[in-house]
Amino acid sequence: MTLPVLPGHPHFAYRDNALFAEDVRVSELAATYGTPLFIYSKTAMLAALASYQRGFEGRDAQICYAMKANSSLAVLQVFARAGCGFDIVSGGELERVQAAGGDLKKVIFSGVGKTRAEMRQALAAGIGCFNVESEAELDVLSAVAAGMKLRAPVSIRVNPNVDPKTHPYISTGLKGNKFGVAHEDALRIYQHAASLEGLKVVGIDCHIGSQITEVTPYLDAMDRVLDLVAAIEAAGIPLAHIDFGGGLGINYNDDDMPPEADALWRQLLAKLDARGYGDRKLMVEPGRSLVGNAGICITEVLYLKPGEQKNFCIIDAAMNDLPRPAMYQAFHAIVPVERAASESAGVVYDVVGPVCESGDWIGRDRALHVAAGNQLAVMSAGAYCMSMASNYNTRGRAAELLVEGDLARLIRAREPAADTFRGELLMP
Repeated sequence: MTLPVLPGHPHFAYRDNALFAEDVRVSELAATYGTPLFIYSKTAMLAALASYQRGFEGRDAQICYAMKANSSLAVLQVFARAGCGFDIVSGGELERVQAAGGDLKKVIFSGVGKTRAEMRQALAAGIGCFNVESEAELDVLSAVAAGMKLRAPVSIRVNPNVDPKTHPYISTGLKGNKFGVAHEDALRIYQHAASLEGLKVVGIDCHIGSQITEVTPYLDAMDRVLDLVAAIEAAGIPLAHIDFGGGLGINYNDDDMPPEADALWRQLLAKLDARGYGDRKLMVEPGRSLVGNAGICITEVLYLKPGEQKNFCIIDAAMNDLPRPAMYQAFHAIVPVERAASESAGVVYDVVGPVCESGDWIGRDRALHVAAGNQLAVMSAGAYCMSMASNYNTRGRAAELLVEGDLARLIRAREPAADTFRGELLMP
């Protein structure tokens, strides 16, 4: 029987019909740690990072992991120890970087709604750069920094109005998106930033969206950003770095196969060289492409419920553990942890969780050989799953493991119910 090639291969693969994470049998991990259970491959993360590192070989480039994709401390440690900086979007994420031992000088603070308290926190920590997203934010940040007798290093995020051809909820570079400043306003806003006493202009930033699977949107955005670099520097404002953001997609279902990071950057760097900017310091902020296919979620089948119009496979993982299908109608491959010997098609099910919402589904119309008590693996669960997990229905967050070779480490204990309401107070 031919074994399927899974998202995350070769780090997640079948051996004699049993699913392995690197060199560890997944069913044994589920038996030890219970379900739902997130399992990450350290080797897969470092292999994805290596593709970026190859792409930037010989260049002055800084890779900052966009930690909103997965902010678990051990995951941050993996990237910090590999030399990465971090792209953060909150003061809480900054504290996570500090707890994981990240280099604060390699931290970029993005996001449209930074508070004054977060600005003070980041300035006191000595982060590398603020990616500023509005003219109003420039004024506030300058005032906060001047009040601390500091100058905040800033890069302004420019909205190039380029269609990334992705889901509208994760598109960030169009005129209708909330992010960045308009391309046509950028020069004036840079001149304003340069006039403010509490700021030091150090770069320009662009990020057009997430789960991008084509090269063309990146090339179009680069052209528009480089046009602005020329205009801004002609106005007497030097830019030490150019930040091209992240957004490279992963293979969820073999529908849209994104380019490898090194292949993408070969094309982008050729354009950069052709336009005379190849010697600039470059910043990139990959997230999903580093961790998405480095993680899976293991879940147990609770019940099989046949129906007139639909058959339901009810599992113990839910939309609070795996929110992407409910939020984006996103596809995740769902495969058995232990494959049946038969090659027949199986029964078609909607795979759903126990949360009291009709939107609590993980997969539609999946053909599965499955029985109550079996385990399933939800693939491509390393990004925007645990980091977006909630306690809806007072469900504790799942345990997490990090696998390297034949060693599995617990990196997050399963959350007991008492911890989900620890900060709440009863009336007297």
